[in-house]
Amino acid sequence: MERIRKSGEKYRPYIDRFHNHPYAIPVTTFLVLFFVSIASFIGLNARTDPPSDSHIIEFSVDGKRQSIPTRSKTVGEFLEKVGVGLEQNDIVEPIAKTRIDDEKFHINIYRARPVTIVEEGEERRFAYSAATTPRSVARQAGIEVYPEDRVELELPDSFLREGVLGEKVVIDRSTPANINLYGSHVPVRTHARTVRELLAEKNIQVASKDTIRPSLNTSITPNLQIFVIRRGTKLVTIEERIPMPVETVEDSRLSFGVQVLRQEGSPGKKAVTYQIILRNGKEVGRKKIQEVVSVEAVKQIIARGKAVYIPADKTQVMRAAGISSSDFAYVDFIMARESGWCPTKVQGQIGTCPAFPPAAVPEYGGYGIGQATPGSKMAAFGSDWQSNIVTQLKWANSYAKGRSFSPYGNGWYAAYQYWQANTHW
Repeated sequence: MERIRKSGEKYRPYIDRFHNHPYAIPVTTFLVLFFVSIASFIGLNARTDPPSDSHIIEFSVDGKRQSIPTRSKTVGEFLEKVGVGLEQNDIVEPIAKTRIDDEKFHINIYRARPVTIVEEGEERRFAYSAATTPRSVARQAGIEVYPEDRVELELPDSFLREGVLGEKVVIDRSTPANINLYGSHVPVRTHARTVRELLAEKNIQVASKDTIRPSLNTSITPNLQIFVIRRGTKLVTIEERIPMPVETVEDSRLSFGVQVLRQEGSPGKKAVTYQIILRNGKEVGRKKIQEVVSVEAVKQIIARGKAVYIPADKTQVMRAAGISSSDFAYVDFIMARESGWCPTKVQGQIGTCPAFPPAAVPEYGGYGIGQATPGSKMAAFGSDWQSNIVTQLKWANSYAKGRSFSPYGNGWYAAYQYWQANTHW
């Protein structure tokens, strides 16, 4: 300790001279801030290390969740590596061929459960299914259901008394009938009990000069022929398509943007009758007088993931590029799938991210984190465009905000919607 004290005394005059110098403190402060600024500039603007091809899988089997690191490229490859087998009628979400692009990716397996199919006039059928809607359960069990059939999922009051195994899917079948509408054959299915109820169900407007056969009080029996006749008026009936309704539900158990099919839908059909307006024996117009739904449309149900995980290093470069935090999820989703967040990737290149840009960036094809085509267009945002993620993201941000992604508008949300709807580009 005495030696340290004497050493300090030795340098005391130099220390006092430094403290008493009028420019000592300002110069020292400037140098410290200068080197901190240089370090920050390098941290934000130098090309980051190539992204890792390793992912964390949030893996769930019937709700039991665990995290597993992997370098698997697809869901199917991951399941094979971890030795998870799928039995008949088990469901994996997303499907096995889905690419694993996100750093944290969600995979869910639903094991098939026992289900009893109950239908009037039929023997009870037993099946195993992991489907989440009653129509999907019936389809997975190989049972055809028509759009007009009522299909409900129920729990039995008593498993022993009803002789039911597991959940119960009850099918209330519709009755097929045939309507001859002003000379045009329109096959339908219905739950109506009489001809009167059927015409009301199908919204068929009966005019005073129309003839209905058989009578309105006739009971509906399978394949009953019903005639709606109007004489003295020229009519034409055309079959038209009813668009398939689509319902999208958000699911926090799936990765952001991942979409899975929960119920397969189908478009419907309708018979539209027009009265032909004639003048001097020639058609001059048409007036719609009837519209009959012959086949109901079935709703398609899609689950879309909303679990977002964005590491801090990515949020930093997005923020440095001037991207709004409200757009981070959309940017991360698109960049992960365009290039895997790789600033040196040439279109079509596979494997890990190259450590350095190519000797010459091709003028044809995409390049960089957003696959700009050609890559040289990013030069307007910085001379380091070949390797700098921030520079490349500045170009991508300008592109997303400046382009119209019809019919969604512009901006990152519109780009994300367009990417989902147009085969991922």
